[in-house]
Amino acid sequence: MVECPVCGSEIEIGEVELHQIVECPVCGAELEVVSLEPLTLEELPEVEEDWGE
Repeated sequence: MVECPVCGSEIEIGEVELHQIVECPVCGAELEVVSLEPLTLEELPEVEEDWGE
């Protein structure tokens, strides 16, 4: 079990790899695995479109 950094819900995820992207089943936030020991998730930053302007 690990806490979602966005909504604070306890979520259960199986085996993951470093930098894997997972989604919180409660709030739908996209989260990146930034540490395995201890298991730590961070919200992915919003990627803004670059239209070359």
